[in-house]
Amino acid sequence: MTNNWVDIKNANVVLIMGGNAAEAHPVGFKWVIEAKIKNNATVIVVDPRFNRSASVADLYAPIRAGSDTVFLLGVMRYLMEHDKVQHEYVRHYTSASLIIRDDYAFDEGLFSGFDAEKRQYDKTSWNYELDDNGYARRDETYSHPRCVWNLLKEHVARYTPEMVNRLCGTSIKDFTRICELLASTSAADRTATILYALGWTHHSAGAQTIRAAAMLQLLLGNIGMAGGGVNALRGHSNIQGYTDLGLLSTNLPGYMPLPSEKQTDYQTYISQITPAALGSHEVNYWQNTPKFFVSMMKSFWGEHATAENNWGYDWLPKWDRLYDVMTQAELMIQGKINGYIVQGFNPLAAFPDKNKSAKALAQLKYLVIIDPLVTESSNFWQNHGEMNEVRPQDIQTEIFRLPSSCFAEEDGSIANSGRWLQWHWAAAEPPGEALHDGKILGRLFMRLRELYQQEGGANPLPVLNMSWDYHDPRDPHPEEVAREANGKALRDIVDENGQVIVKKGQQLSSFAQLKDDGSTSSYCWVYCGCWTEQGNQMANRDNSDPHGLGCTPGWAWSWPANRRILYNRASADPAGKPWDAKRALLHWDGKRWAGMDVADYNQAAPGSNTGPFIMNPEGVGRLFSLDKMNDGPFPEHYEPIESPIGTNPLHPNVISNPVVRIFNDDRANMGQADEFPYVATTYSITELFRHWTKHARLNAITQPEQFIEIGEVLAKEKGIVAGDMVRVVSKRGFIKAKAVVTRRIQPLTIDGQRINTIGIPCHWGFEGATRKGFLANTLTPSVGDANSQTPEYKAFLVNVEKV
Repeated sequence: MTNNWVDIKNANVVLIMGGNAAEAHPVGFKWVIEAKIKNNATVIVVDPRFNRSASVADLYAPIRAGSDTVFLLGVMRYLMEHDKVQHEYVRHYTSASLIIRDDYAFDEGLFSGFDAEKRQYDKTSWNYELDDNGYARRDETYSHPRCVWNLLKEHVARYTPEMVNRLCGTSIKDFTRICELLASTSAADRTATILYALGWTHHSAGAQTIRAAAMLQLLLGNIGMAGGGVNALRGHSNIQGYTDLGLLSTNLPGYMPLPSEKQTDYQTYISQITPAALGSHEVNYWQNTPKFFVSMMKSFWGEHATAENNWGYDWLPKWDRLYDVMTQAELMIQGKINGYIVQGFNPLAAFPDKNKSAKALAQLKYLVIIDPLVTESSNFWQNHGEMNEVRPQDIQTEIFRLPSSCFAEEDGSIANSGRWLQWHWAAAEPPGEALHDGKILGRLFMRLRELYQQEGGANPLPVLNMSWDYHDPRDPHPEEVAREANGKALRDIVDENGQVIVKKGQQLSSFAQLKDDGSTSSYCWVYCGCWTEQGNQMANRDNSDPHGLGCTPGWAWSWPANRRILYNRASADPAGKPWDAKRALLHWDGKRWAGMDVADYNQAAPGSNTGPFIMNPEGVGRLFSLDKMNDGPFPEHYEPIESPIGTNPLHPNVISNPVVRIFNDDRANMGQADEFPYVATTYSITELFRHWTKHARLNAITQPEQFIEIGEVLAKEKGIVAGDMVRVVSKRGFIKAKAVVTRRIQPLTIDGQRINTIGIPCHWGFEGATRKGFLANTLTPSVGDANSQTPEYKAFLVNVEKV
């Protein structure tokens, strides 16, 4: 989230798209209701189903699964065509006036630099035109044909209301009304917030859809504002924390990239990942990357990481390819991954194409499951009839099950959607032989270290030199790990006047104190400040809100720097005056930036020409993403790989994303609309949380049996009535479930064809307290987003028949 849960109450318009907050986030959804009741907010839901969020919305509009980018680009076109943008904000705080290189182009679905053989782009041309100082050229009059404003206007011109209707199935009337409501927040005293979840991320074009939402909010001037922002509603209480700590296989903690095999030495790596400023007065905060990196390495390897060995750079793994879940399954099948450790994860239920996943796990020599529950993955080798039809005698994978604790049985922190690190305390001890995860990992690490000490090995130093200075190395406590995340001074830290500001051994209070000379340690720089000399800031429980805007700096701790709304300098105009006095987050008091939130800025005075988006080297929000996305600097609609219409009216020769994540063997496993004519989409329900709470008896009582949702029109055509057992089949496999016949799903007309949608809740499996069911990912294709590699779970093709 750029903002936070409580801040939703400040919005005038709430757009829920790519998620169903009332169903999947019922506690947080109270802030949407608060916005309606106390702020007279208009709530809009755009979704393939009339869901629980839609039931309390002011306006619901249906949309075809997989067409969200069309909708958002259409809204952008409306804003630009009808002069409904926050012009002063856009001019000063976005890249609208910056000029793009003259070799950049977009033609018939392809951006410049496409290599058809490699299926990837050379992104060199996706950059600014630079002056002699290396700064981006500007044209604040927007008269230059290659300024971002004009390129964007040309790009979105094709996304007319008629095209939105043609590709999304949304009526022109509904679409226009939503445009008008969002456009109303271009006024300085109104804001809109966008709430999304897995309904956007679980798409092969998910990253660009989210980019489109951010661009839309920049045009409206809603980034950095109370009641604004683009807010991801995380599907699990600690997914935000996983992301912060380097969840993706090519990331390090704190959103730094893991070195590639091409970055063979430290200087090459650090120079390539540390950006140069693109403006003369910009903060360019990522210029501090060496401080973040060296402090992380000191946390990893302590006294062994020195300037002489480049802080242990050679001990970091170097990636040669992406190692997302689809790659992992592929390498298992090829015999190139033969051991797999699974902690708090259920790959058989989570990987795309369950049957391929089962085949992959069966190729392993060993599989370690660290989990408090019996998961489908731990029993993938068992035959459960049609639900998991395998031959146990043919599977030689050795399974090690290590029972662990659940969140209620351990102390620790949870990083929620709003970036709040909240400390919690154990309510009970783990039962039976179950151990805390830290104890399991501590014992494994110490045993591995002993083996390396005794037997040597190909590369022992990363393990032998690892800093593991816990009171009990076999049982690192959460408090110790949290203090390590924050970081400390390894020798006295002095200011520019030579005064000691942090003594050796003391906890740091801010990432501004991090150094690149080896004098500080912190394994995740954005968490620096969470556990200071004043104690555990995550345990703070003062919920006072003196300004009434939901800014509660005394409750828990929010990264970075306890800041509650990111980019909040953009909440005030260039002169330092808040755009909206009722939503004032910051103001210039004549000497410094003051207000209710921690300034996301330095102390540059108004008029200094220092942009508010301090993490970008040009200081402004990007309407043109440069080379940061793999499939284009602007979002573009590409059909899902399994398209119900088999064409793309925008560019028929480039139907789907040309750089989508897919393996050659999986291409043959993609269905066509003539055999699989219906669009399927998966989703969650309140009563069951992913594949976890189906193990709880009370939850199982409320939703005991697997079902799918089918619209009344399609059900009548198929002779299906409520309660019938139906078989849903894709190119990859089938599931059986009870049919819920509903008016919540209506057929849509897409490119002249009537398209029906089938809704598939994703919770059941062959383990748990519910009646046995099929894993929903049996149906889903092994294809992923070109940027995040997130698999496509929300738009694929199926057929359905009564059993």
